[in-house]
Amino acid sequence: MQDFDHVYRLLDIRFDIQCGESFYNDRLPAVVDRLLKSGIAEISEGAVCVFFRDIPQLADKPCIIRKRDGGFNYATTDVATVDYRINDLKADTVWIVTGAPQILHFRQIFEIARREGYQADFRHITHGSILGEDRKLMKTRSGENVPLRELLDEACKRARKIIEEKNPDLSEPDKVDIAQKIGIGAVKYADLSQYRMTDYVFSWDRMLSLQGNTAPYLQNAYVRIRSIFRRSGEPTPKIDKLILRDRSEINLAKRICQFAEIVPQVLNDFRPNILANYLFELANSFHTFYEACPVLKSDEPVRGSRLALCDLSGRVLQRGLDLLGIKVPEKM
Repeated sequence: MQDFDHVYRLLDIRFDIQCGESFYNDRLPAVVDRLLKSGIAEISEGAVCVFFRDIPQLADKPCIIRKRDGGFNYATTDVATVDYRINDLKADTVWIVTGAPQILHFRQIFEIARREGYQADFRHITHGSILGEDRKLMKTRSGENVPLRELLDEACKRARKIIEEKNPDLSEPDKVDIAQKIGIGAVKYADLSQYRMTDYVFSWDRMLSLQGNTAPYLQNAYVRIRSIFRRSGEPTPKIDKLILRDRSEINLAKRICQFAEIVPQVLNDFRPNILANYLFELANSFHTFYEACPVLKSDEPVRGSRLALCDLSGRVLQRGLDLLGIKVPEKM
């Protein structure tokens, strides 16, 4: 757990409650007794099983909740977990996130919960696998799984090297902070920008690239926007309305307005990649606008309008990345 906590701190992940598997040990006998008494479970060849004879896809796939030797298993623990979340935590929503190979298991667990009369919103949110450059499950050269902690440390080291080349005059604390934001952000974005059920190839070069659909590209767009305001030496102007004349200005404004429509769609089938792709399109729209429309050299009231459009773009990029758990540096 201490090793996990280090990784969670790197990822800026916090938990309200953490219950390990052993937390449920003293609840497991009661789970089996209750399912037997209710008739949901039955003894078959010495094991306690739940059969799903009325569900064609599960008719030949019983769920064992106590083994023949009297031992409990994952199914027993997961039934106890559902009990705890609904009865103790008073949850009306139970979402489980695991890899796709667990689909059958959690379909059985949720079906047992429904037979017990639980009315919660049960969802099994599955995801694909991360593949190495050889398109096989990502492993080290020695054939072992790659520890996430080592992967995150390597991402920060590689990001630091990019920063050293791009902006060597930064202070040491800035280099450390920016490298962590870029490295951790790149790993998160590489995962979240894919459709969650798709297996994808993990590529350091692509993930840390300042071009293309990557976190560093989006972070760099935000940094460019902040640099405009540093050069101007002015706060965001307060204007009554935007003046949109150039096609690129109009397209950027429209793209910004789509943010409120995109965010709720993330929960539709649990697809953060929709938000990631939107932010990539927003960054592209901003760069097109920035190349076509002078900002600081424009005359008022166009100058103030374009500065406001830059500020809106930066705020949406920052907020959108924050929703994905990715931080933005003020400079790179």
